[in-house]
Amino acid sequence: MRDHPRLLTVRHVTTYEYTEPVRFGEHRMMFRPRESHDLRLVSTNLDIVPRPANLRWLHDVFDNSVAIATFDRAASELRFDSTITLEHRESPLPDYALELGAHTYPFRYSDDERPDLVGALARQYPSDDIRPWAERFLVSSGSTTTMSLLHSMTRGIKGEFEYLRRSEKGVQSPAETLRLRSGSCRDFAVLMMEAVRSLGLAARFVSGYIFKPEGKRRTAVGGGSTHAWMQAYLPGAGWVDFDPTNSIVGNRNLIRVAVAWDQRNALPLWGTFIGPASAFRSMQVDVSVIDETAAV
Repeated sequence: MRDHPRLLTVRHVTTYEYTEPVRFGEHRMMFRPRESHDLRLVSTNLDIVPRPANLRWLHDVFDNSVAIATFDRAASELRFDSTITLEHRESPLPDYALELGAHTYPFRYSDDERPDLVGALARQYPSDDIRPWAERFLVSSGSTTTMSLLHSMTRGIKGEFEYLRRSEKGVQSPAETLRLRSGSCRDFAVLMMEAVRSLGLAARFVSGYIFKPEGKRRTAVGGGSTHAWMQAYLPGAGWVDFDPTNSIVGNRNLIRVAVAWDQRNALPLWGTFIGPASAFRSMQVDVSVIDETAAV
C-alpha cells in the first residue's frame, strides 16, 4: 500500500425537481463509505432539503450503512447533499497471496466458505448464455492462473466495449451488453459478475465512487456520478476489486460504499413521491472527489 493515505473529500448531491409540490415517501440512502483497513472516515455531513421528519441509520445484511429518511411536508424540490472526508490507502500494484489451491483455475471453495458464498455464486441471469464468452479468457492449452483470468476479463471489457453514461434506472442484461458492445459502469460490473459466476467463482456488486487523479481524467471514466464495479472472492486474498470500466484491479482510486449479491440492493438512493406522475421534472446527480492531501 501507499506509505501515506490519500485524504479525499467526496461531495455527492442529488436533486429531484417537480412541477408542483408533491409529498415524499421513505427514501433510503447509501452514501457513507465502508470503513476498513484501507479506508477511514474523517468527517461526514448530510443535508437534506426539505428537512426530514425523521432520519435514522441502520446496517443492512451486508453491513452497508443505510440512512432512511421520512418526510411530513410537500415540496417541489428534494435535495440530498452528502459531504464525506476520508483517508484512503491504496495498493497501486497489488500482489495478492492466494492460497495454493486457488492459484490456478479451476479451484473449489472450502466446505467452510461455500455456505457463506451461496448468494455470490448464484446466477442472476441464468438464461443468458454468458459462459462461452467468459471461456474466451481461459488459456487454450495448459493451466490458467486465477488472477490472469480475472485480469484478462477486466482488460477485455475495457478494450472491447464502449462506455456510455446512462441516468436511467436499472441495468442491461449481460446478453444485451454483449449484443450492444456498450454500456454503463453498472452494466459492465453486472456482465463481469455474471461471467465469473458462470465459471464457478464467487462475485458481488459494488457501488461507490471513483477518484480521477490529475493527468488521468481523460482516460478514467465513471466520475461525476456514482460508480460501480465488482469484487471476486479469492481464498487467501478475500474480496478483490475489479473495475472493468477502467481496467482497475485492486482498490486504486476506488471508494467502496455498498456491496450486494444483486445490484438492486446496492442503490445509492431510492425513494418514492406521492403525486401525479407528470409532476416529475428531472433528477440531477453531481459527484466530486477532491484530493485534500496536499492541503494538510
